[in-house]
Amino acid sequence: MNYRHSFHAGNSADVVKHSLLIALVRALQIKPSALTLIDTHAGCGLYDLQGDEAGRTGEATHGVLRAFADRNPLLDDYRAAVEAVNGGADGAVGPRLYPGSPQVLAQLLRPQDQLILNEKHPEDVQALCRAMRDTSAAIHQRDAYELWLAMLPTKTPRGVVVVDPPYEETDERERITATLAAAQRKWAHGVTVIWYPLKDRGTHRQWKNKLRNLGIPKFFNVEHWLYDADQPDIYNGAGLFIVNPPYAFTQALAPLIDALRAALAPEGHKGKISADWLSD
Repeated sequence: MNYRHSFHAGNSADVVKHSLLIALVRALQIKPSALTLIDTHAGCGLYDLQGDEAGRTGEATHGVLRAFADRNPLLDDYRAAVEAVNGGADGAVGPRLYPGSPQVLAQLLRPQDQLILNEKHPEDVQALCRAMRDTSAAIHQRDAYELWLAMLPTKTPRGVVVVDPPYEETDERERITATLAAAQRKWAHGVTVIWYPLKDRGTHRQWKNKLRNLGIPKFFNVEHWLYDADQPDIYNGAGLFIVNPPYAFTQALAPLIDALRAALAPEGHKGKISADWLSD
């Protein structure tokens, strides 16, 4: 599997991921103390939905374009984040540019907050520097898992680590599991968000059990299944593991995920978004 951001920009997984990231960070910002936001696999930061890579898959048609067509007010914050990189307008046929997580997070920064971005791919890190040149983000080009641990504990009282790899390597899940375990020993109170694709249910169940066995007390899980039944050997959706989500986020989540499910369900399917505690 290869889920490099540029090929999948604006797809259904991005809509869910970025909608939930916005809600999560805003829930944390109810408190005035500073946040450090860290994106370990930042990608290019900004994507042209009509460019070669995104155009090759056309996945934005079933993602961001559906979210813009739906107009549910619960998705207003998400749409505003996309509109912000398109000059405040979505155009006659929807947005041309799509913000990656770095741009979404940069829009949420308060004066006291910090943003740290990391991207190892040489071409992508150059694009990331261009996309973020008007922001205060610090940009690194390192191994994502080394950076994840090196930045902990954060210098600010609180922080969020976003882990969103392309799953190009066969040991990606093992590295995430091991690094998360080490991160918990250094930074048990921190918030960690881990994105993953849903394809092979058996492999996913095994990984989920390994993560559950880490014994993390507050381990939340959101999963978006596009279809009413598994579609073998294709992308079936995506999920987020969230360590230490704030109460304000989990309590306000149900209406948002229902709006996302309705907006993104493929033709002829209801779709499903579940949200529960992995540690239960």
